[in-house]
Amino acid sequence: MAKFSMNQMTTLRWSFEQDCFRYREAGLSAIHVWRDKIHDYGEAKGAILLEELGLEVSALSWAGGFTGSDGRNFKDALEDAKHAVDLAQELNAGCLIVYSGARGGHISKHAQRLFSGALADLIPYAEAHHVKLAIKPIRHKYGSDWTLIRRMTDALQLIDLVDSPCFKLVLDLYEFGDQPEVLDNLHLLVPYLALVQVGDRSCDPLEEPNRCLLGSGQLSLDSTITRLLQLGYDGPIDVELMGRDVQQLNYEEMLAHSVGYLQSMNSTT
Repeated sequence: MAKFSMNQMTTLRWSFEQDCFRYREAGLSAIHVWRDKIHDYGEAKGAILLEELGLEVSALSWAGGFTGSDGRNFKDALEDAKHAVDLAQELNAGCLIVYSGARGGHISKHAQRLFSGALADLIPYAEAHHVKLAIKPIRHKYGSDWTLIRRMTDALQLIDLVDSPCFKLVLDLYEFGDQPEVLDNLHLLVPYLALVQVGDRSCDPLEEPNRCLLGSGQLSLDSTITRLLQLGYDGPIDVELMGRDVQQLNYEEMLAHSVGYLQSMNSTT
């Protein structure tokens, strides 16, 4: 049986408390927590609410920006990332997602050195706190605003280079669910995976993500998820929906449709 999680970006306008109660009412047992939301609610109070509702934290988003592209200097970004590790430990999160930050005004090699330097400091800290870090490659154009890691091969090379059991991979099927070089090699990816994210799409995105309801786009999500489970992936399947194709829907509709799709798929695996 697959483990299903809802990403708080899906219900961006709801509060942390609303997310927790509505996800539970919809039949979900896991949540992908965004730091801004739990910070607004109160981190300690949020941890208690999650425990009371029996909601597992599939992932925590996010730490990073080590290249300075979001206006912080390297030291501040690293200290913030360590606080994120502390929170991930408190929430018993499945992983903490880490983005390098954009290249910005740096040459590529210098931006890469900044990210490598951050990981050299952050990974021992995560290991000491028993927290998994996970990098998420984003291949579409908007990914350049978030990360230097755009290709799956780049992500795997970095993970092999770091060689830490706490440094893992996020596979977002919205990004890579139609890429033969990824789909044909899922058996190689499974040992690296901390999280699999899903969101369908009816066309290639350009300036920003445009995720549509599961099963209503062009991606073969059900067969890909089934294949991952057959290959031994036993982590969460995280639903992240956003963009103009779903913005007219109310959140209750999106939750009901997503849970129905996942339950239907689960009954066939």
